[in-house]
Parts: sequence; structure tokens; C-alpha cells
Amino acid sequence: MKVEAVVLAGARNDGKLKEASACEFEALIPVGNRPMVEYVTDALEAADSVKRTVVVGPHELAAAYEGAPTIDWVEFGSSMVENIQIGIERLDPEGHVLIVTSDIPLITAEAIDDFVARCRETNADIYYPIVRQEVNEKAFPGVKRTYVRLKDGVYTGGNLALLEPEIVPACRGMIERAVSMRKKPLKLSRMLGFKFIFKLLFNRLTLAEIEERVHRILGFRGVGVESPFPEVGIDIDKPEDLELVERALKQLT
Repeated sequence: MKVEAVVLAGARNDGKLKEASACEFEALIPVGNRPMVEYVTDALEAADSVKRTVVVGPHELAAAYEGAPTIDWVEFGSSMVENIQIGIERLDPEGHVLIVTSDIPLITAEAIDDFVARCRETNADIYYPIVRQEVNEKAFPGVKRTYVRLKDGVYTGGNLALLEPEIVPACRGMIERAVSMRKKPLKLSRMLGFKFIFKLLFNRLTLAEIEERVHRILGFRGVGVESPFPEVGIDIDKPEDLELVERALKQLT
């Protein structure tokens, strides 16, 4: 069964990327002479596991996807969580929805299909990709990512998720807090409790413990899905990220 996808393209370019581009929105920043969001939607169009996609972003994107058979566009809201909800409401999906950010232009159809296939091996409400540090650094030497050292290994997170739509309104406050702290593992662990902070500091925390605690807090089952494709997490947050991605794209052509 194919899934439907929401691309989050409403983030304003008001951070470090302003040094590299004057575009008002990050999704429109040129990467190899194309807006970065187009790489993401191209990958989703080519993915066998994706049925339909809606891009939640500024009106400048409306013309880009006008007439596209499998891609729709809708105006963005005031926050990431609101944009997820806007996209889900536009799709009115029957099952899990794939949420993808617009700032991972190295993403491929193969990586998307692999993630969705791995998700189908487990019964859960939300699936989140994780990539081992050694896999990430072998593919992209020198890349700077936020890593979490667990007993199972050292991981970084991806920039997509597969989830049941009802999770968003039911856990909106918790999701907003988690999103705001996604680059700060220690602060994020505080949401799980003191015991988890202690275990994280001494590299004794396991992925299974995190999953179980999240289940208890949210009432939904979430699982980390290890991906062999580091492209799921190579996002563009700052000028050096943009340079790294452009170098990688040149090597592919």
C-alpha cells in the first residue's frame, strides 16, 4: 500500500542561511540553480511507495506544481506543527502519512522507499529514521550533525517521519516542544525524566527504553528505524551545509 506525503516548505530564511541567500523562504534557496524543495518533490514523485504529495509553503510554489498529477500545493501556517496539520487535512489520508522537510535535497526515491519498507516491518503509530554516525561520516566526510550516543550506538536523526494523522492534534504541545529542542539532545531527554538524563550522560540509555518511555508519555507507539541512507538527514541549516550539498550534487552529475 502506498502512502501520501506532506512536504514542509514554510520555513522563513531568517537564520544562518541568510548569509548565503536573500530568498525569503528556505525552500526557495537555489541549490545547483534549482530551489532546494524541487529535489525533495522529485524524489517523492519517483518513489514507488508514495501515492500523492502536498507541499505546504508560500504562494511562490503554487505555479511550480500547478498541473502536476501527483503533487498539490497549499498555503502554509504559523508553525511546523500547524503546517503538518494543514497538509494532512488537504490529503485526508486513509493511513500513515509521510512528513518530509524541504531542506534535504540529497534525498532519493530509493532512500524513501527503503524507509517506508522498513516501517512496514513493525506495527507503530510513528516511525522516525536514525542513521549511525559511521554511516553518515563515511558517505559525507566532515559533515557536522547532532549525534546522540546511546548504548546501541551513536546516531543522528533524519528529516522525515511516518505517522498516524491523529497523533498531531492529540500531541501538539509535546511535538512543538520536541521540535524546538531537536538539536539539543540533553534538553530533549528532560522530557523523558531524570533517569533518562542520567543514562544518556553515561551512555547507558537504549533505543528501546526511549521508545517505551515515549509510548507511556504520549500513548502512541513510536519506533526508531535505522536507515542505511544518510541522505535522509543531510539538511541545509547553514552556509557550510549548502556548500557540502552542492559538492555532493556535482559528484553525482
